[in-house]
Amino acid sequence: MAKAKTPVSLSELGEFGLIEKLTKDISLKHKTSLKGVGDDAAVIDCGETCRVITTDMLTEGIHFNLMYVPLKHLGYKAVMVNLSDVYAMNAIPKQITVSISVSSKFSVEAIEELYAGIHLACETYDVDLIGGDTVSSLTGLTISVTAIGEARKEDVKYRSGAQLNDLICVSGDLGAAYLGLQILEREKDIYEKDNSIQPHLDGYDYILERQLKPEARKDIIEWFKAEGIKVNALIDISDGLSSELVHICKASDKGCQIYPEKIPINQSATDVAKELELEDLVAALHGGEDYELLFTVPISEYDKVNNFDGVSIIGNITDSGKAVLVTAEGEGVELVAQGWDGF
Repeated sequence: MAKAKTPVSLSELGEFGLIEKLTKDISLKHKTSLKGVGDDAAVIDCGETCRVITTDMLTEGIHFNLMYVPLKHLGYKAVMVNLSDVYAMNAIPKQITVSISVSSKFSVEAIEELYAGIHLACETYDVDLIGGDTVSSLTGLTISVTAIGEARKEDVKYRSGAQLNDLICVSGDLGAAYLGLQILEREKDIYEKDNSIQPHLDGYDYILERQLKPEARKDIIEWFKAEGIKVNALIDISDGLSSELVHICKASDKGCQIYPEKIPINQSATDVAKELELEDLVAALHGGEDYELLFTVPISEYDKVNNFDGVSIIGNITDSGKAVLVTAEGEGVELVAQGWDGF
């Protein structure tokens, strides 16, 4: 009798491994389906333009803790997570749908507060809320947002477009969101042990805002267009810089080398990392939830990119097939995707 096969646990496979296993046999049947799984969003041909569609789900206890996440901030962030994916395709978000699964522990006023954040995000980014669904839950809260964007067909960018010798660029700074989460978790743990001790959050404004109320980088997409920047590959940094670099290299069949001293880290993040006895570089590489844009451009775009405040050149694309961090001693350390994994 054949020995029963041992089931593979989700934690053993991991989020990216599970996605690859579930999607490896998918084939697109319609000519209008220009891009399915494998990028920040799907792309549908609509003639002269394309629709860019993405969806993300946030689940209580996995993606957020309501002990320290205000509901209005949560609603705002749920929208940003999706708008960032649309911008990562070099498209402009136009509409969203919002679906929630909510338990009876929440009041009507609490859900109104959640939607106040959603409405604020829509108003700030000129996006229409056009529908969704609401269902009951036995435990907690889950939010699913779908964003729909638009771009000219020739303007859509994929993570698979990196070319040999491209400059690797990143917007903003990295690691602060992860460190903000560590401060919130620290204060939560202290409060749970002794609820007479009030959370100490003074002086952490920047990193807490990066965690609780991130902003999608619409301004970078507008800069691409205004300056005529030629972008070859584009992705947003949600799971960590290391993970996103590996995604670009794998999708583009290329390698890369980046330099730690070039990675932008805010001084507030560096200070908090020292306080927590963590390495700010590790937070920047693997922390995630920065929602910055990572992109590659030809060397001919160097002057435009180098002179733009808020964008850093951190390395270049190679043909090695590996993502490598070049140390101060000149040694190459292969990067392994160690960012956020839901399992």
